[in-house]
Amino acid sequence: MPDTESSVDALLVDLGRVVEEQLTAVTTALDDGIRGAIEELPDDDLMAGLLYASIESNIETLVHLLRYDLVVEDAGPPPAAAEYARRLAQRGTSITALIRSYRLGQQLVVDWAFDQLGAGAPAPVALVAARRFSAMTFAYVDAISEGIIGEYQAERERWLARRSTLRTDLVERLLAGRDVSVAEAEQVLGHRVQQHHVGVVLWVDDGAQGAEGAGAPDFEGALAAVGAGLGARGRALLEPRDTQHAWGWVPVPAECDGLPAPEPNGPADGAVRVALGTPAPGLAGLRSSHAEALQARRVAQVAGAHAGAMTSYADPGVRAAALLGADLDGTRRLVRRALGGLVADTAAAARLRGTLLTFLSGGASYPATAERLHLHRNTVRYRVERALEERGRPLDDERLELELALTACHWLGDAVLGD
Repeated sequence: MPDTESSVDALLVDLGRVVEEQLTAVTTALDDGIRGAIEELPDDDLMAGLLYASIESNIETLVHLLRYDLVVEDAGPPPAAAEYARRLAQRGTSITALIRSYRLGQQLVVDWAFDQLGAGAPAPVALVAARRFSAMTFAYVDAISEGIIGEYQAERERWLARRSTLRTDLVERLLAGRDVSVAEAEQVLGHRVQQHHVGVVLWVDDGAQGAEGAGAPDFEGALAAVGAGLGARGRALLEPRDTQHAWGWVPVPAECDGLPAPEPNGPADGAVRVALGTPAPGLAGLRSSHAEALQARRVAQVAGAHAGAMTSYADPGVRAAALLGADLDGTRRLVRRALGGLVADTAAAARLRGTLLTFLSGGASYPATAERLHLHRNTVRYRVERALEERGRPLDDERLELELALTACHWLGDAVLGD
């Protein structure tokens, strides 16, 4: 009806005037409601101020729509609201929290407006005005949401690209031993570096990524599993290098020995392989443990399919194998000279070599070896005697070379058995 419509128009204009007069109170009420309901929103002074300015600018826009009958669909995000979205993107706050803030703000301002419209106006007029105001706020939020989300997503992409570049540059400077302060490292990495870390190198074998049905390597999941095995204190730091390699650092207790539970079997095709350094503190520890992890990875790469899914530099055998693997030709000569007929590339010879290595590393004790290998001591005695027969020399003849050769065979596999 014409009279009702004109009354509704006048009521909405008057509502705009009331909102303008009570702008501070309305903004404060929405600010308190949004911050109280959405804990994920940052609450430092800068972001709290930006949130208030964003709410205030959106309310001011609603005032203009009410008082001057502007076209809702022409409204764009207010500058303060767009800046708040960009800052949330930089902070890593989820876009869900941003969208929730608009939905909740809309509900709060609608509830406030309904109370105002119902005070004094005839019920039919107030009802129509409330419906129109509700529709207008929905249309407004819908109109600016695309712009707000676009600002957030564009800034998130820019920020991640910039942060990735800064992180990569800092990690490379740090590992090269160039001057990097603790404050700079923690700001760029977003990680506390003044604690003990275990360096981790993660990779997949060449060609595994391109296998049919194979997805991207789950470096993050593999690093989390390593952290669980080491009793990590907090989230690990991951630095992807390319599609098949990544570096990581796991924060660990100072008393950690760097040896997680061993993998029972080798990795499946395409699975992530892992090499670990030993625990070390501070920036220097990040460098040294990473260098050790690279050495452990070298051992695993030389061993190839013989290696398990995880190789740790904390194992004395791996440390020895890293040195032996640096000169494979020399190590092969050592193996042939020290092992004699025990160098055969057969399952039987490998079993004898493994038993003899366990026997030597356990203090040449038959009971201790039997317990470690879950064998009867007579079986251990038989294997040790057979191994020495194949070798063609007694146990104490060049015993150091014998232990080194057996260590090389255990960790480097077939790579040291051939010519």
